[in-house]
Amino acid sequence: MDGLPQTPALQIGPERQRTLRTGITCMGTGLHSGRRVQLGLRPAATGTGIVFRRTDLGVDIPARFDHVVDSRLCTVIGLEGQPEARAATIEHVMAALAGAGVHNAIVELDCAEVPILDGSAAEFLFLIDCAGVVEQSEFTSGIEVLRPVRVEQGEAFAELRPFAFGFDMAMSIAFDAAAIGRQALTLRLTPETFRAELARARTFTMVSEIEALRSAGLALGGSLDNAVVVDGAAILNPAGLRMRDEFVRHKLLDAVGDLALAGAPLRARFIGHRNGHALNNRLLRALFADAANWRPLPAAMQTAGSRWLEHAAA
Repeated sequence: MDGLPQTPALQIGPERQRTLRTGITCMGTGLHSGRRVQLGLRPAATGTGIVFRRTDLGVDIPARFDHVVDSRLCTVIGLEGQPEARAATIEHVMAALAGAGVHNAIVELDCAEVPILDGSAAEFLFLIDCAGVVEQSEFTSGIEVLRPVRVEQGEAFAELRPFAFGFDMAMSIAFDAAAIGRQALTLRLTPETFRAELARARTFTMVSEIEALRSAGLALGGSLDNAVVVDGAAILNPAGLRMRDEFVRHKLLDAVGDLALAGAPLRARFIGHRNGHALNNRLLRALFADAANWRPLPAAMQTAGSRWLEHAAA
């Protein structure tokens, strides 16, 4: 996993920011809370970025790595000093927005958790397609990784390396369950590859973990309709898997959503092994902890929504 297959490189030019053409709403169930949730996706002005709006509390939570307050079983963002102001399980909708090239949007929630829908990003992508995506007047900014940054925990690691063209990703996983075993995937992330290769991959769990999760008040909304459940060599879902290597594809989908919390598109090569939400967030914190690790790109086209990057570098 030290290298990725090389593909013909094309120079990446500046692109316009994008938002949704119109708003759209759906209902669903929170994976961990089991609560019924109303989610809305709304257009936003240039430079807004992705913002989670708790309509029940009247507060906005920016979707940024430095707002992550929990990353044990999902990615949770919140506001300092306001423990009730949280948005949980945001990784799949973040992946769908990033995969569709949406830079500015308001994600409305009437409780503390994003609905799980079918356990993948496909239904969020469907909502985005229904709402439509439009270009805006200002250009996007980007984040160029200048030197390798790596975080580790036991055998697991996550790493960002310099890469001149776009965002390349590689993921490998290893599970004791025979139905999963060892899997690996590499791809160049584009709207086309996200839609074709990652969007439909569902979250998964081991049947042996479910009782402990529910005893802890978690996974209360989980079912075979929104997760792949593994029991040794068996897949318990009646329809089986959507892809043979659905497990590693979902882990890469999660990484797309977690790394979108950088606040702007990354120009880098990402490599992960057995990593999850916690290491993904630690990787972004390590990246921005040292201004020598990165630079805004292109600097002349930064927007109000990316000015926090200048603060991080100061």
